[in-house]
Amino acid sequence: MTQGHPSVNIRQSDRERNSEAHMERKSEQYSLAKILGIWALATAPMGILGWILFPLLAPDPGPDPLAFGVSRLVLLTLGLVWLFVLSTIIVRREEGDLRWATVRRRLRLNTPLSPATSQPRKRLWLWVVPFLIAVAVVELVLDSPIESAWVTLFPFLKEPAGYGFDAILGSREILARLEGAWWFLALFVFQAAFNTILGEEFLFRGVLLPRMEGTFGRWSWVANSVLFGLYHVHQPWGIPNGILTGLLYSFPAHRYRSTWMSIILHSAQSAYFAFLVLGVVLGFA
Repeated sequence: MTQGHPSVNIRQSDRERNSEAHMERKSEQYSLAKILGIWALATAPMGILGWILFPLLAPDPGPDPLAFGVSRLVLLTLGLVWLFVLSTIIVRREEGDLRWATVRRRLRLNTPLSPATSQPRKRLWLWVVPFLIAVAVVELVLDSPIESAWVTLFPFLKEPAGYGFDAILGSREILARLEGAWWFLALFVFQAAFNTILGEEFLFRGVLLPRMEGTFGRWSWVANSVLFGLYHVHQPWGIPNGILTGLLYSFPAHRYRSTWMSIILHSAQSAYFAFLVLGVVLGFA
Protein backbone atom coordinates (compact mmCIF):
# COMPACT_ATOMS: atom_id res chain seq x y z
CA MET A 1 0.00 0.00 0.00
CA THR A 2 1.60 3.28 -1.07
CA GLN A 3 1.99 6.25 1.27
CA GLY A 4 1.62 9.92 0.38
CA HIS A 5 4.70 12.08 -0.05
CA PRO A 6 5.67 13.74 3.29
CA SER A 7 5.58 17.26 1.82
CA VAL A 8 2.05 16.64 0.51
CA ASN A 9 0.95 15.46 3.95
CA ILE A 10 2.49 18.52 5.59
CA ARG A 11 0.74 20.87 3.17
CA GLN A 12 -2.55 19.06 3.76
CA SER A 13 -2.07 19.36 7.52
CA ASP A 14 -1.34 23.07 7.17
CA ARG A 15 -4.49 23.52 5.08
CA GLU A 16 -6.53 21.74 7.74
CA ARG A 17 -5.16 24.01 10.46
CA ASN A 18 -5.75 27.10 8.36
CA SER A 19 -9.29 25.88 7.70
CA GLU A 20 -9.89 25.46 11.45
CA ALA A 21 -8.55 28.96 12.12
CA HIS A 22 -10.82 30.31 9.36
CA MET A 23 -13.83 28.50 10.84
CA GLU A 24 -13.07 29.99 14.25
CA ARG A 25 -12.81 33.52 12.85
CA LYS A 26 -16.12 33.06 11.03
CA SER A 27 -17.87 31.43 13.99
CA GLU A 28 -20.77 33.10 15.70
CA GLN A 29 -19.72 35.72 18.22
CA TYR A 30 -21.81 36.10 21.34
CA SER A 31 -23.86 39.18 22.07
CA LEU A 32 -23.40 40.92 25.41
CA ALA A 33 -26.73 39.49 26.55
CA LYS A 34 -25.64 35.93 25.74
CA ILE A 35 -22.27 36.40 27.45
CA LEU A 36 -23.96 37.65 30.60
CA GLY A 37 -26.56 34.90 30.37
CA ILE A 38 -23.93 32.16 30.33
CA TRP A 39 -22.07 33.95 33.12
CA ALA A 40 -25.26 34.02 35.20
CA LEU A 41 -25.89 30.31 34.59
CA ALA A 42 -22.43 29.63 36.00
CA THR A 43 -22.51 32.14 38.84
CA ALA A 44 -26.00 31.78 40.31
CA PRO A 45 -25.69 28.07 41.26
CA MET A 46 -22.36 28.70 42.98
CA GLY A 47 -23.90 31.55 44.98
CA ILE A 48 -26.93 29.46 45.92
CA LEU A 49 -24.77 26.53 47.01
CA GLY A 50 -22.37 28.73 48.94
CA TRP A 51 -24.75 31.13 50.68
CA ILE A 52 -28.16 29.42 50.85
CA LEU A 53 -27.80 25.63 50.80
CA PHE A 54 -24.54 25.41 52.74
CA PRO A 55 -25.71 27.49 55.76
CA LEU A 56 -28.82 25.32 55.91
CA LEU A 57 -26.79 22.10 55.98
CA ALA A 58 -23.91 23.31 58.16
CA PRO A 59 -24.88 26.45 60.07
CA ASP A 60 -22.05 26.37 62.64
CA PRO A 61 -18.40 25.32 62.28
CA GLY A 62 -18.00 24.98 66.06
CA PRO A 63 -19.03 21.35 66.71
CA ASP A 64 -16.85 19.85 63.96
CA PRO A 65 -14.75 22.24 61.83
CA LEU A 66 -13.58 19.37 59.60
CA ALA A 67 -17.12 18.27 58.73
CA PHE A 68 -18.03 21.94 58.22
CA GLY A 69 -15.14 22.52 55.79
CA VAL A 70 -15.66 19.24 53.93
CA SER A 71 -19.38 19.98 53.52
CA ARG A 72 -18.58 23.31 51.89
CA LEU A 73 -15.95 21.70 49.68
CA VAL A 74 -18.43 19.04 48.50
CA LEU A 75 -21.16 21.56 47.72
CA LEU A 76 -18.86 23.87 45.76
CA THR A 77 -17.51 20.85 43.91
CA LEU A 78 -21.07 20.11 42.76
CA GLY A 79 -21.21 23.65 41.43
CA LEU A 80 -17.96 23.16 39.54
CA VAL A 81 -19.28 19.93 38.05
CA TRP A 82 -22.26 21.96 36.84
CA LEU A 83 -19.85 24.29 35.00
CA PHE A 84 -18.52 21.26 33.12
CA VAL A 85 -22.05 20.08 32.31
CA LEU A 86 -22.97 23.60 31.16
CA SER A 87 -19.91 23.69 28.89
CA THR A 88 -20.79 20.36 27.29
CA ILE A 89 -24.41 21.46 26.77
CA ILE A 90 -23.25 24.64 25.01
CA VAL A 91 -20.75 22.82 22.80
CA ARG A 92 -23.32 20.15 21.91
CA ARG A 93 -25.94 22.75 20.98
CA GLU A 94 -23.50 24.80 18.91
CA GLU A 95 -21.49 22.05 17.22
CA GLY A 96 -23.97 19.17 17.03
CA ASP A 97 -21.75 16.55 18.69
CA LEU A 98 -19.23 16.00 21.47
CA ARG A 99 -16.53 14.15 19.55
CA TRP A 100 -13.01 14.86 20.77
CA ALA A 101 -12.09 16.62 17.52
CA THR A 102 -15.08 18.91 17.93
CA VAL A 103 -14.46 19.64 21.60
CA ARG A 104 -10.76 20.17 20.96
CA ARG A 105 -11.42 22.72 18.23
CA ARG A 106 -14.27 24.54 19.97
CA LEU A 107 -12.45 24.86 23.31
CA ARG A 108 -9.05 25.57 21.70
CA LEU A 109 -7.39 22.55 23.30
CA ASN A 110 -4.42 22.80 20.97
CA THR A 111 -0.77 23.73 20.79
CA PRO A 112 -0.29 27.52 21.09
CA LEU A 113 -0.65 29.28 17.73
CA SER A 114 1.60 32.02 16.43
CA PRO A 115 -0.27 35.36 16.46
CA ALA A 116 1.36 36.22 13.12
CA THR A 117 0.80 33.02 11.14
CA SER A 118 -1.85 31.08 13.13
CA GLN A 119 0.47 28.08 12.92
CA PRO A 120 1.23 25.92 15.99
CA ARG A 121 4.64 26.63 17.54
CA LYS A 122 5.82 24.41 20.38
CA ARG A 123 8.33 27.00 21.55
CA LEU A 124 5.39 29.23 22.51
CA TRP A 125 4.86 26.93 25.50
CA LEU A 126 7.83 28.76 27.05
CA TRP A 127 5.56 31.75 27.61
CA VAL A 128 3.93 29.74 30.39
CA VAL A 129 7.03 30.27 32.55
CA PRO A 130 6.88 34.07 33.07
CA PHE A 131 3.12 33.94 33.52
CA LEU A 132 3.52 31.14 36.05
CA ILE A 133 5.95 33.30 38.02
CA ALA A 134 3.48 36.18 37.89
CA VAL A 135 0.66 33.93 39.17
CA ALA A 136 2.90 32.78 42.04
CA VAL A 137 3.66 36.39 42.98
CA VAL A 138 -0.05 37.24 43.02
CA GLU A 139 -1.03 34.16 45.03
CA LEU A 140 1.84 34.14 47.52
CA VAL A 141 2.72 37.84 47.90
CA LEU A 142 -0.13 40.08 46.77
CA ASP A 143 -3.21 38.05 47.66
CA SER A 144 -3.25 38.84 51.40
CA PRO A 145 -2.78 42.64 51.17
CA ILE A 146 -5.22 42.91 48.27
CA GLU A 147 -7.86 40.93 50.16
CA SER A 148 -7.26 43.01 53.30
CA ALA A 149 -7.77 46.24 51.38
CA TRP A 150 -10.87 44.82 49.68
CA VAL A 151 -12.62 43.74 52.88
CA THR A 152 -11.63 47.01 54.55
CA LEU A 153 -13.58 48.84 51.85
CA PHE A 154 -16.40 46.29 51.93
CA PRO A 155 -16.45 44.69 55.42
CA PHE A 156 -19.60 42.67 54.63
CA LEU A 157 -17.53 40.68 52.07
CA LYS A 158 -15.08 39.42 54.69
CA GLU A 159 -14.52 35.67 54.79
CA PRO A 160 -16.61 34.07 57.58
CA ALA A 161 -14.88 31.98 60.22
CA GLY A 162 -14.24 28.41 59.15
CA TYR A 163 -14.83 29.01 55.42
CA GLY A 164 -11.19 28.99 54.35
CA PHE A 165 -8.90 26.06 53.66
CA ASP A 166 -6.67 27.39 56.43
CA ALA A 167 -9.33 26.48 58.95
CA ILE A 168 -8.60 22.83 58.17
CA LEU A 169 -4.85 22.93 57.69
CA GLY A 170 -4.33 25.31 60.62
CA SER A 171 -5.66 22.99 63.32
CA ARG A 172 -3.35 20.37 64.83
CA GLU A 173 -6.35 18.30 65.90
CA ILE A 174 -7.80 18.24 62.39
CA LEU A 175 -4.40 17.48 60.85
CA ALA A 176 -4.12 14.47 63.15
CA ARG A 177 -7.58 13.26 62.08
CA LEU A 178 -6.63 13.59 58.41
CA GLU A 179 -3.54 11.41 58.72
CA GLY A 180 -4.22 8.38 56.53
CA ALA A 181 -7.47 9.93 55.24
CA TRP A 182 -6.98 9.13 51.56
CA TRP A 183 -10.62 9.98 50.92
CA PHE A 184 -9.76 13.61 51.68
CA LEU A 185 -6.96 13.65 49.10
CA ALA A 186 -9.26 11.99 46.55
CA LEU A 187 -11.96 14.59 47.24
CA PHE A 188 -9.48 17.44 46.85
CA VAL A 189 -8.07 16.07 43.57
CA PHE A 190 -11.59 15.57 42.20
CA GLN A 191 -12.53 19.13 43.18
CA ALA A 192 -9.31 20.51 41.72
CA ALA A 193 -9.87 18.78 38.37
CA PHE A 194 -13.25 20.48 37.97
CA ASN A 195 -12.02 23.74 39.46
CA THR A 196 -8.99 24.44 37.28
CA ILE A 197 -9.63 22.28 34.21
CA LEU A 198 -13.04 20.82 33.47
CA GLY A 199 -15.12 23.50 35.17
CA GLU A 200 -13.86 27.08 35.29
CA GLU A 201 -11.30 26.87 32.48
CA PHE A 202 -13.52 24.96 30.06
CA LEU A 203 -16.31 27.49 30.53
CA PHE A 204 -14.48 30.82 30.86
CA ARG A 205 -11.44 30.35 28.60
CA GLY A 206 -12.81 27.54 26.42
CA VAL A 207 -16.46 28.39 25.79
CA LEU A 208 -16.67 32.14 26.47
CA LEU A 209 -13.32 33.70 25.56
CA PRO A 210 -13.28 32.74 21.85
CA ARG A 211 -16.80 34.14 21.39
CA MET A 212 -16.33 37.44 23.24
CA GLU A 213 -14.25 39.26 20.61
CA GLY A 214 -17.33 40.32 18.66
CA THR A 215 -18.51 42.33 21.68
CA PHE A 216 -15.27 43.39 23.36
CA GLY A 217 -12.77 43.30 20.48
CA ARG A 218 -9.11 43.05 21.43
CA TRP A 219 -10.02 43.61 25.09
CA SER A 220 -12.08 40.44 25.27
CA TRP A 221 -9.49 38.86 27.56
CA VAL A 222 -9.89 41.73 30.03
CA ALA A 223 -13.68 41.43 30.01
CA ASN A 224 -13.33 37.68 30.46
CA SER A 225 -11.13 38.26 33.52
CA VAL A 226 -13.60 40.67 35.08
CA LEU A 227 -16.44 38.19 34.60
CA PHE A 228 -14.23 35.46 36.05
CA GLY A 229 -13.56 37.54 39.15
CA LEU A 230 -17.21 38.51 39.63
CA TYR A 231 -18.24 34.88 39.20
CA HIS A 232 -16.66 34.22 42.61
CA VAL A 233 -19.78 35.31 44.51
CA HIS A 234 -19.44 32.12 46.54
CA GLN A 235 -16.25 33.61 48.02
CA PRO A 236 -16.55 37.38 47.44
CA TRP A 237 -13.50 38.18 49.54
CA GLY A 238 -11.47 36.70 46.66
CA ILE A 239 -13.05 38.70 43.80
CA PRO A 240 -10.01 41.02 43.31
CA ASN A 241 -7.70 38.01 43.26
CA GLY A 242 -10.00 36.34 40.73
CA ILE A 243 -9.83 39.34 38.42
CA LEU A 244 -6.05 39.71 38.73
CA THR A 245 -5.24 36.04 38.22
CA GLY A 246 -7.91 35.93 35.53
CA LEU A 247 -5.91 38.49 33.56
CA LEU A 248 -2.87 36.21 33.76
CA TYR A 249 -4.90 33.20 32.65
CA SER A 250 -6.85 34.91 29.89
CA PHE A 251 -4.14 36.87 28.11
CA PRO A 252 -1.97 33.94 26.92
CA ALA A 253 -5.09 31.88 26.13
CA HIS A 254 -6.32 34.79 23.99
CA ARG A 255 -3.04 35.73 22.34
CA TYR A 256 -1.92 32.19 21.52
CA ARG A 257 -5.39 30.71 20.98
CA SER A 258 -4.75 27.85 23.38
CA THR A 259 -6.82 27.09 26.46
CA TRP A 260 -4.14 24.66 27.59
CA MET A 261 -2.00 27.65 28.57
CA SER A 262 -4.60 28.98 30.99
CA ILE A 263 -5.28 25.46 32.27
CA ILE A 264 -1.61 25.00 33.13
CA LEU A 265 -1.43 28.38 34.87
CA HIS A 266 -4.65 27.88 36.79
CA SER A 267 -3.78 24.33 37.79
CA ALA A 268 -0.46 25.36 39.37
CA GLN A 269 -2.21 26.37 42.59
CA SER A 270 -4.11 23.06 42.66
CA ALA A 271 -0.86 21.14 42.27
CA TYR A 272 0.66 23.16 45.13
CA PHE A 273 -2.24 22.44 47.48
CA ALA A 274 -2.40 18.81 46.39
CA PHE A 275 1.17 18.32 47.63
CA LEU A 276 0.21 19.99 50.93
CA VAL A 277 -2.79 17.70 51.31
CA LEU A 278 -0.68 14.66 50.42
CA GLY A 279 1.77 15.66 53.14
CA VAL A 280 -1.09 15.91 55.63
CA VAL A 281 -2.46 12.51 54.69
CA LEU A 282 1.01 10.96 54.97
CA GLY A 283 1.44 12.51 58.41
CA PHE A 284 4.22 14.96 57.49
CA ALA A 285 2.35 18.06 58.63
